[in-house]
Amino acid sequence: MTPAVALTIAGSDSSGGAGIQADLKTFAALGVYGASAITALTAQNTRGVNGIHVVPAEFVVEQVEAVLEDLPVAAVKTGMLATPAIVSAVAELAAAGRLPNLVVDPVMVASSGDRLLDPEAESLYVESLLPHARILTPNLREAEVLLGTTIRCLTEQREAARALGALGPAVVVIKGGHPVSECSEQAVDVVWDGTSIHELSAPRVDTVNNHGTGCTFAAAAAAAMAGGAVPATALRTAKDYVSLALSRGASWQLGHGHGPLDHFTGSHR
Repeated sequence: MTPAVALTIAGSDSSGGAGIQADLKTFAALGVYGASAITALTAQNTRGVNGIHVVPAEFVVEQVEAVLEDLPVAAVKTGMLATPAIVSAVAELAAAGRLPNLVVDPVMVASSGDRLLDPEAESLYVESLLPHARILTPNLREAEVLLGTTIRCLTEQREAARALGALGPAVVVIKGGHPVSECSEQAVDVVWDGTSIHELSAPRVDTVNNHGTGCTFAAAAAAAMAGGAVPATALRTAKDYVSLALSRGASWQLGHGHGPLDHFTGSHR
């Protein structure tokens, strides 16, 4: 059978654990054919980012157009968009209806807490891109940036999900990779589906091999929707896949920092 097609618009991770590389591995593991448009090249490894070379926005669009004119893309996932120009260009494609089943992973804050985008790009996310997202997947720190607030407990995480939903995305999931005080033993993702709040929960995996977890979750949700799943089912698929990938890769010793997940766990390798 011909596989469903998903497109990722994101940055390249030279160490292979996050970004385009994680997205394509996730698509493949879930039985979806992956295409890509690269927004930035990074020189990085498990210990950190040594350098970034940004792709011009015009060429990002050229990559996307080349894919869309030839392949039946059924879902799109965005990751690191790097600059205001790229955020704006992707938002224009989304507004024109060119990016079906759009999953926006707003890569804004590094695990160290450092901001990865300037204020103009952050504003463009809110004003131009979020209204076209079928699913928005910030982690706690990114949700704080988008809303200009602080999330310290599960109640505030729920309130933030509802507030982000008011900005336009059809579904919001605030990922629980960074624990709030009352759920440190569980990775709790809070979902706003447009009408109500519910939670996706799994035991927190004790491992340093968590590089690319957010990218992987969003890519898994996009892959599931490319295959025909509704958002609720896609998010459950993503949660289960990431939890298993974390568990299976927990004891790996790849690199000297935060290592990757086992992206091909449960696949046909």
